[in-house]
Amino acid sequence: MIPYNKNLNRYARDLRNNMTDAEWRLWHRIKRKQLKNRHFLRQKIIGNYIVDFYCHKAKLIIELDGGQHYTESGIQKDEIRDKFFNTMGITILRFSDRDVFKNIEGVLQRIYDHL
Repeated sequence: MIPYNKNLNRYARDLRNNMTDAEWRLWHRIKRKQLKNRHFLRQKIIGNYIVDFYCHKAKLIIELDGGQHYTESGIQKDEIRDKFFNTMGITILRFSDRDVFKNIEGVLQRIYDHL
């Protein structure tokens, strides 16, 4: 069982109901076991964090990064998150929103290769 902060349940639900365009586009390509018959969850709470997509069987997180992730503060926060997930044996794949819009097939291939 992966530990999670139950206080984030409402926020995660709100994020699921208000996905970004990039998240929505990727979700439609990975939901319902479309990649290697692997199940993905969206806006999954892990510890004190909410990740964009998570595949438990592959221990894989997929994060889609908008502009705020490329600031100095955003980069530092992502490093802290990634270290936490790495201590749990979870791999993180990060893609920019732009990658999803301009090269969805390349993004899917990279995810496929890690499953």
